[in-house]
Amino acid sequence: MRTLVSPLALRTTRGRLMYWAILSIVVIGFTGAFVFPLYWMVTGALKSPDELAQIPPSFFPTSFDFGVYADAWEQLQLGVFLKNTVLYAGGAWLFTLAVDVTAAYALSKLRPFFGKVVLAAMLATLMIPPMVLLLPTYLTVKDLPILHLDLLNTPWAIWLPAAANGFFVFLLKRFFDSIPRELLEAAEIDGASPMRILWSIVLPVSRPILGVVSILSVVTVWKDFVWPLLVLPETDKMSISVGIASLSAQMPQNVLIASLVIASLPTILVFFVFQRSIMAGLTAGSLKG
Repeated sequence: MRTLVSPLALRTTRGRLMYWAILSIVVIGFTGAFVFPLYWMVTGALKSPDELAQIPPSFFPTSFDFGVYADAWEQLQLGVFLKNTVLYAGGAWLFTLAVDVTAAYALSKLRPFFGKVVLAAMLATLMIPPMVLLLPTYLTVKDLPILHLDLLNTPWAIWLPAAANGFFVFLLKRFFDSIPRELLEAAEIDGASPMRILWSIVLPVSRPILGVVSILSVVTVWKDFVWPLLVLPETDKMSISVGIASLSAQMPQNVLIASLVIASLPTILVFFVFQRSIMAGLTAGSLKG
């Protein structure tokens, strides 16, 4: 096996010391680059406005006043914004699973005549910058074709655009491709319909990739800012990211930072709870054994 560092060099004391020193520096450096913004946000909320404005900045707050988080919750109406965001993220999750799972199952197992062309068209949409799609998507939501409904200031403006995602379809299809064909053929011989096979066989063995798609879809809606800003202009229907931004000019700096900490906690907790499922699902289906 060829590696970046030869096994012969690792057998020497000098080689092992250099290897572990470089590895430690790289790991600590990348960890610090990702963790430091979170540390700066959490400690910034505990500082006073004067302490936040001082130059050079202090790395540790002089006092730990956790009451700022209660002030942020009350003054920025975070309860209302969190409730709205949970509604939007939960609905987007359900619609994403309903649309993307059935699309991936059809492309993988039902094999329609133009299946490869449809999949290629879906993947081609990933090459289009999201900002380019803002205007046509907004016009579609403003006047829904055929039905001529105005979906602005409704959860449907978030749910429907989030439902069809080419990347999620591709991930699900790759996993469904790894499911043995013989298993599905045995169910067909027993008289199971395609929908029964999907519900009773495919979905139970696809829990890792379904977990990944679920987490990514929820986090995408949770952190989105531009699209909710366009389609949900009413204050009582704003998502948490838009709500905090709309009230930020009226709040002290430490209260604003505390609200950002509260808004980020749900997604951070989701990652720590499901990080093993995320890694397992992203690699599932990449290799066929």
